Amino acid sequence: MTEPVIRARQLAKSYGSGPTSVQVFSGLSCEFFEGEFVAVVGPSGSGKSTLLHLLAGIDRPDFGVVEIEGEDLLSRDDRERARLRNEKIGFVFQFHHLLSEFSARENVAMPLRIAGVGKRAAGRAADALLERVGLRDRAAHRPAELSGGELQRAAIARAIARRPPIVFADEPTGNLDRSSADQVFDLLRELHAERRGTVVLVTHDRELALRCDKIFAMSPEGLRISDVREV
Repeated sequence: MTEPVIRARQLAKSYGSGPTSVQVFSGLSCEFFEGEFVAVVGPSGSGKSTLLHLLAGIDRPDFGVVEIEGEDLLSRDDRERARLRNEKIGFVFQFHHLLSEFSARENVAMPLRIAGVGKRAAGRAADALLERVGLRDRAAHRPAELSGGELQRAAIARAIARRPPIVFADEPTGNLDRSSADQVFDLLRELHAERRGTVVLVTHDRELALRCDKIFAMSPEGLRISDVREV
């Protein structure tokens, strides 16, 4: 049987302490496999974004295990987790998180520069990625000069700069109009078809969820595969 690319076991996460503590979820387990393009859906506050942050090692659970391609993510120190994220995980946020003082080219090149790629080579790779996502003529522009859809396309280019086997996308279309949302989603699907790997997409958008290969719904019992008619 094929081993999962992402495996989480018995995750628990809460925020705060004492009487003000809020438990997001407890005992949550899930697996995602190579080649899957998966939607994670559920009501606001059900823990969708929290789950992605735990799976990516951006946050730590109170309890549980996260494995990325068989590696125990949570046993690593902060430096090792950052290295593993940079190598294996691309993350697209709802709010693009591009650095405002840098151009689109410089933002996309950033993961490569962090990995030790020379400035010139990283710039060439960034230009190729920006051309692929339809932003060749916007490479020198800073985030404030880009539209919402352009910002997310640049964020996707940055996320895939090192060809990670996993891409997490947390409501990447949440702030976009219908046309821009469809364009961003179509780009994610096209890139997934070209590069395979695994994409886990958190979304409130029913139309987009129905276009994914599989849907997981957050529920009080944890994460379950959902019949598309229930979304």
